[in-house]
Amino acid sequence: MDPCDASSPITTHVLNTSDGVPAARLPLSLHKLDVHMMIWNLLTVGTTDDEGRCAGLISSDAFSPGMYKLRFETRQYWESLGQTCFYPYVEIVFTVTDLEQHLHLPLLLSRFSYSTYRGR
Repeated sequence: MDPCDASSPITTHVLNTSDGVPAARLPLSLHKLDVHMMIWNLLTVGTTDDEGRCAGLISSDAFSPGMYKLRFETRQYWESLGQTCFYPYVEIVFTVTDLEQHLHLPLLLSRFSYSTYRGR
């Protein structure tokens, strides 16, 4: 599956709020918690497109209830711009209970802060 396929039940959009632009080419990964072993299993990796979006990271068939996390490699992103940052990565941990709901998880990012919310 293309990790930026819009048919995925999980999508994200990263904005560089310092410069007022999309955070293009930011590496990220999706993980799911194995509740028996209490370890995070890597499901897929992706990179944001020129609009800062990575529309899909998981197929509907592979989507199941549980705890997930999106990990954004922010140090790599800022270094690609010739800048440093305080947070080397950002992880958004969330729980999935309703498989019929689409989950959109935006990330607003600057070199020294970040914010996220559950979007639509």
